[in-house]
Amino acid sequence: MQRERISENVYWFQSEIYAQVTAGAITGPQWAVVIDTLALPEETLAMRSYIEEELNVPVRYVINSHYHADHSWGNCFFPGATIIGHTLTREIMLEKGPVSLESARRQNPTFKQIKIVAPHLTFSDGGMVLRVGKKSLIFFHTPGHSKDGISILVEEDRVLFAGDAFLPLPYIVDGDPDVLVDTVKKIGKMGLENIIQGHGDIVLRGEIDDAVKENLNYLSTLRKSVKSALRKRNPQEAITAIDIESCGKSRVLLAGLAEELHRRNVRYLYKNMHSEGGEEL
Repeated sequence: MQRERISENVYWFQSEIYAQVTAGAITGPQWAVVIDTLALPEETLAMRSYIEEELNVPVRYVINSHYHADHSWGNCFFPGATIIGHTLTREIMLEKGPVSLESARRQNPTFKQIKIVAPHLTFSDGGMVLRVGKKSLIFFHTPGHSKDGISILVEEDRVLFAGDAFLPLPYIVDGDPDVLVDTVKKIGKMGLENIIQGHGDIVLRGEIDDAVKENLNYLSTLRKSVKSALRKRNPQEAITAIDIESCGKSRVLLAGLAEELHRRNVRYLYKNMHSEGGEEL
């Protein structure tokens, strides 16, 4: 697990095992807030140990940016903490979590340690604010990657924990590309110092404009390419030619996982456009 101090009392953690998934922590004088958990138990436990033993504060709150397992299944390793998330996050975790966890346990015994713990405290419209020491954490809805997605702004530092609403490669299979475009544009106009992506490295202030443009270009090009493929005599063959580079991204992103995620994006758009007779979503 990699870690870095971003600003005073604000920390970033990144998995070295799975898809460069990230998490964060904001510490106050008496307790800390964790933003997302890491994908595997050992890394979430290592993050907790660092906060409690090195930073010397207990974790009082854990915030889930969305319901996906790699960001939320570590909730159970913070006993006594209050879990916070969107109302939809709680609903979806309770609906889908047990079945997904049972499947994961059959494939990897590591997940036998996991217990689904859904958010205790939720919000929907209007967002939420939490004060941690001298920091104000502002929660707001950022759907598109998933319908329940939220981001958390550390207001004083202009640091945004964006969850999977902002990624090195936008991923839409559980979401809506049009909604994600709006979310990415919104993030790009916030005047941020850093974007903490749900996966991948920190986006620094001087890189934000280019990162926003690249993500918007990818989503636009992907849509145009799939729509064009649907008009071909053999659309199934045509969509296989839509490689990640032709959409403006690199296959080396996310430790090489980006190519597979791109293929899933292509299939998702193709399926949805084809079901609508080739019309846009």
